[in-house]
Amino acid sequence: MTNRSVRRTRRTLQLAGAGTAALLALTACSSSGGSSTAASDKSSATKLSGTVTVFAAASLKESFTALGRQFEKQHPGTTVRFNFAGSDALAASITSGAPADVFAAASPKTMAVVTDGKDAAGTPVTFVRNRLEIATLPGNPGHVSSLKDLTEPGLKVVLCDRSVPCGAAAQKALAAGGLKLTPVSYEQDVKAALNKVELKEADAAVVYTTDVKAAGGKVEGVQFPESADAINDYPIAPLKNGGNAAAAKAFIGLVRSAEGQKVLGEAGFLKP
Repeated sequence: MTNRSVRRTRRTLQLAGAGTAALLALTACSSSGGSSTAASDKSSATKLSGTVTVFAAASLKESFTALGRQFEKQHPGTTVRFNFAGSDALAASITSGAPADVFAAASPKTMAVVTDGKDAAGTPVTFVRNRLEIATLPGNPGHVSSLKDLTEPGLKVVLCDRSVPCGAAAQKALAAGGLKLTPVSYEQDVKAALNKVELKEADAAVVYTTDVKAAGGKVEGVQFPESADAINDYPIAPLKNGGNAAAAKAFIGLVRSAEGQKVLGEAGFLKP
């Protein structure tokens, strides 16, 4: 081999070595950057803090309270603050500027008040459904076995106000059965209606299955077929007028997760 050939061969090997070294360095840098980004993403995903304010329908009180405790345990440094009331009252508060991060309504109609007012920060999604049931005094002294029985003279019956989801659903059920009913009172949310029975101020109330279950032995439940015509979808959405968008997103994620759905299912809610 000539001296020129030897020099050419050495130069080729040097260039190849330099190229390989550069490629390895680039790969290492890329790999390191990717790991750093992944770690950063993971860290940012778990580093939630502050208060997340949730406005939720009264019928969600027990299950959401349990999920709130679970959320705080999963994310140390966070606090979940709830406002439980009739969905219509909550929607009115939100559109009036009340600060809240999440809204969970008992009907699409009440959620529409918020979305129409441009107060939602995302598209609402249905996370559970709920069905009506009659709550009576323990032992069912009024012998209520059907929705029609509630129309009997002398029976003190309570309904939710027509403006709230449980009241609107009750009216649908009555219409499906061709029935007319004049209650002794209309209540502003489902818990208030149930409370009338628990305090023995009423013989029966049309509430949700979940509320009968939550009351335990304080009331007795009576199912009725007309309730199938008045099942309520429950939508949930993040809100614009909140101060903790990251925690709001995470809380909604918990509600919709298998974990959250298990808690809601055990409370008596139906799958979406």
